[in-house]
Amino acid sequence: MGYFEIILIGIGLSMDAVAVSMTNGMCLKQMHVKHAFVTALAFGLFQGIMPLIGYFAGSVFAEKVNAIDHWLALILLGFIGGKMVYEAVKSDEDHTVCKVLTFRLLLVQAIATSIDALAVGVSFAALTVNIISSVCIIATTTFILSFIAVYIGKKFGDLLKQKAEIVGGIILILIGLKIFVEHMFGI
Repeated sequence: MGYFEIILIGIGLSMDAVAVSMTNGMCLKQMHVKHAFVTALAFGLFQGIMPLIGYFAGSVFAEKVNAIDHWLALILLGFIGGKMVYEAVKSDEDHTVCKVLTFRLLLVQAIATSIDALAVGVSFAALTVNIISSVCIIATTTFILSFIAVYIGKKFGDLLKQKAEIVGGIILILIGLKIFVEHMFGI
């Protein structure tokens, strides 16, 4: 498998992280470069770590994770998104929910969006792919796309104002549902 194919895999794996990064950008009242950097770093690291874990853990572990990964993503993203929507509807103030992008929130998001990368790591082991260069490419691709997505999300957040948190919450719920449907029904 060549570098071009690995880059395409990296882009494909990063799409959920990109959507969540955009949502994070929409929710931030004031955004600094550090917000984009930390968000992109978290998603890039987890998108790189998960294939590495899958590569070394082998197919036995991946089969067990595959049995529940879609449920984990649905529950985690659904909870975060539902909480955003609830707090947006409950709030009368003109502000966004994500006043502070916490480490804990970012960690949960990064894990939830990178679970599918674990199975990719298992397939890499079967294909005898150079795992170090592959995870570096995947992590870098996710980092770059997520970094840009935070800024795009911020632009949309400024346009949508207080409705940004509702839209962001709905996006997270939809991503969780998408992952669930893809794994359950092979769509």
